[in-house]
Amino acid sequence: MKKLFLLLTVLLAFSSCDKKAKIENAIEEIPVSMKVTRFEQAFFEASPESLPQVKMQFPEFFPKDVPDQVWIDKIQHPQWRELYAEVEKKYKNFDNQKEQIEDLFKHIKYYFPTVQVPHIYTAIGDMDYLNKTIYAHDKLIIALELYLGKNHRFYDEFPAYLKQNFEPRQIVPDVVSSFAFGILPPARDKELLPLMITAGKELYLKDILIPEYTDAEKIGYTPEQIQWSQENESFIWTYFIQKKLLYSSDSKLPNRFVNLAPFSKFYLEIDNESPGRIGQWIGWQIVRSFMDNNEVSIQQMLKMDPKEIFEKSKYKPKKNE
Repeated sequence: MKKLFLLLTVLLAFSSCDKKAKIENAIEEIPVSMKVTRFEQAFFEASPESLPQVKMQFPEFFPKDVPDQVWIDKIQHPQWRELYAEVEKKYKNFDNQKEQIEDLFKHIKYYFPTVQVPHIYTAIGDMDYLNKTIYAHDKLIIALELYLGKNHRFYDEFPAYLKQNFEPRQIVPDVVSSFAFGILPPARDKELLPLMITAGKELYLKDILIPEYTDAEKIGYTPEQIQWSQENESFIWTYFIQKKLLYSSDSKLPNRFVNLAPFSKFYLEIDNESPGRIGQWIGWQIVRSFMDNNEVSIQQMLKMDPKEIFEKSKYKPKKNE
């Protein structure tokens, strides 16, 4: 009996790998060619005399109520010049990133055929870490000042949990998050469980759109934080159940377990060991379990009520080692 079970397991694994390989082969055949415009180069290479031409070329980057002198001062400011020089040093050639984003949009076009392939604009902004990339249907804006590498001196004032994701490798996962923002319905209920599963939907999108990335890269954890989450999955779930948090709409819960934070807040000694957003990670495991146990397309799953996903997920946390 054990040999039969093992044989079935092996056959299922081979079948799954074969299916994934066929999907990836089909994705590779999808034609995607993206145009890249280096706005930061056009802007910082401009002179006071040529600024009007730059404004005409990129009107969406220049609010009408801002006088030209503001832009001229920015172009000439030593700190902005230094930032531009560092970005140029890192991204003078953007071909590798362009290729990675094109591969991402091949995956997007496979699952979402009607999606328009955007024009890529690179830029340098005010280090707004909540808007590192912006996807707006026909435009994809990437703020390169936030991808210079976590140890760059410009990030000395940022806490570790933020700057760990200021790496070039995080550009593509961040683009997926921007894309997900436009297609994912927000959680209607403010209870913890729907918030977790809505975040889990976005992370599952990364599973299918950037399958070559690690779980740590998809969620923006370190490998050690992923390991902690896996080792403590059963404890986390038991805590949520025992404290009756899943269906609680306590306004403190999102900041404790879902939103960006240096660590999750169980109000226990383990807090400093935990990564922030652990509720997102649990929601991800629930969505993965649901997709493994139900014949549902990705488009259908994204539209489903989070509570229905949970009820049909058959989710069981892995036991602590």
